[in-house]
Amino acid sequence: MDIQQSKKIAYSVLDLASVKEGQTPANTFANSLELAKQVEKLGYTRYWFAEHHNMINVASSATAVLIGHIAGGTSTIRVGSGGIMLPNHAPLIVAEQFGTLASLYPGRIDLGLGRAPGTDQLTAMAIRGANMSVPHNFPKDIQKLQNFFSDDNWDSKVRAIPGEGLDIPIWILGSSTDSARVAAAMGLPYAFASHFAPAYFMEAISIYRQNFQPSEHLDEPYVMACVNVVAADTVTEATRLATSLQQFFLGVVTGRRKLLQPPVDKMDNLWNIYEQEAVNQMLAYLFTGDREKIKKDIQDFAAKTQVDEIMVTSHIYDQNARTHSYEIFSEVLKEIAPSAIAAH
Repeated sequence: MDIQQSKKIAYSVLDLASVKEGQTPANTFANSLELAKQVEKLGYTRYWFAEHHNMINVASSATAVLIGHIAGGTSTIRVGSGGIMLPNHAPLIVAEQFGTLASLYPGRIDLGLGRAPGTDQLTAMAIRGANMSVPHNFPKDIQKLQNFFSDDNWDSKVRAIPGEGLDIPIWILGSSTDSARVAAAMGLPYAFASHFAPAYFMEAISIYRQNFQPSEHLDEPYVMACVNVVAADTVTEATRLATSLQQFFLGVVTGRRKLLQPPVDKMDNLWNIYEQEAVNQMLAYLFTGDREKIKKDIQDFAAKTQVDEIMVTSHIYDQNARTHSYEIFSEVLKEIAPSAIAAH
């Protein structure tokens, strides 16, 4: 099955603000801004950060601050969260923060929401304090956010200033089928974390599409898939560059996290067969290779999934190689189908 040539696929960036061996978060943020400026020129639609805490190799904990940093250094690309982990925050605070961002950078801010804590339980307890024992109702908190952004909230005793009356697109993020049902019921766009949780991807997007209820925000289902991409001029070079990503996920699997490591010639001495299998399962949607291999594999993926947008994350140690990977991917997407600058 070939992808329909008329189907337009938007392409975007997820930046986990990975801290490299030998560098600091300050270096990471400078690299992120440099990359954002480059991908803006390449036609990427969005540049998102994900909220994580207590991870030495991920510096995107203050997500809203980073969004402002990138939005302030660019001019057209949409910037947002992939996502804000709603259990960690009062909806009013999220509404005020993103209302401020949308006031500073009108028409360019996205608010992606997740239902996980984005960290371990001990850190979640430090973040949430006494609220740790309070049951979290994800759909109700989303509705609270929508209400704070609504013009109709003007006579409420609690208002989000800034935020009220602003058009800030809300996305539902998921790594299982639960969030798919929430997104479908609320008629919101759905972004799936297939870059690290591939197991339920196909089932989740099927549930979302089958149960989607049109809303004032969205007429029909809109699916974004996040995938890992390591592209280079040769398959050999791409395979080598991808070992930094494999080492990153090895740290996730074993709990022995390190700063993002330089690539190695082979992984044999770094993992055992069980760790390798676990990493490979998490990286089921890793696309590695030269331009032609990436094109074929992404074309097959798009045909199978019929996604509306592909969000790319690339844990590549060298900044120039990382930028070049995004350059190759943009060229591939332009050949497969014209970019659609999504209005969602």
